[in-house]
Amino acid sequence: MNTLKIHPTSIDARVLSRAVDAMRDDGLVIYPTDTLYAIGCDATSRKATEALCRIKGLNPQKNALAVVCHDFSQASEFARIDNRAFAIMRRYLPGPFTFILPSSPSMPKIFKGRKQVGIRIPDNDVARELARALGTPLLTTSLPSDGLEPEEITEPGEIELRAEAMGVDMLIDAGSGSATPSAVIDLTDSSAPVVLREGPVEFEF
Repeated sequence: MNTLKIHPTSIDARVLSRAVDAMRDDGLVIYPTDTLYAIGCDATSRKATEALCRIKGLNPQKNALAVVCHDFSQASEFARIDNRAFAIMRRYLPGPFTFILPSSPSMPKIFKGRKQVGIRIPDNDVARELARALGTPLLTTSLPSDGLEPEEITEPGEIELRAEAMGVDMLIDAGSGSATPSAVIDLTDSSAPVVLREGPVEFEF
């Protein structure tokens, strides 16, 4: 497994390129977000998607899945964003929120039949630039954290000790992360948004 250091606000194009190459080769990459460090892969890669889901014990046909996107245009590849949802989301994104939306018919085959998808546009240049450079959303999940101390999921040196055993191909070290996950807001109910999980920033509607 390779560990690449990157400055969180001055992104080295060579590091970004190596991470994107790993994802295009069906690899899994640990990368920073505006909340937790996450494991991501090319959301259109069946092989990578299955590998990522194995790490967290997820069933891609049943469990809630989320993607990290560069912008709203990219998000619309996976989700149906109506005017109401867009008006809400643009108030909070980029930011530490996952919005649950109806899935788009153009989602990759491995997700066929799923009615919902979580959309993330993090306030983190590294995460968004990965999605932009890859050209497709990143299937994303937080690091396994059961029984671990906070520093074991926030400090790259600690994360590196466990990453290879998880089957991850690369770690992008952008310094200390957060131990607080994103808020999760369900926008599939036409009556009003539903807060499924509180996050570091309060959601008001």
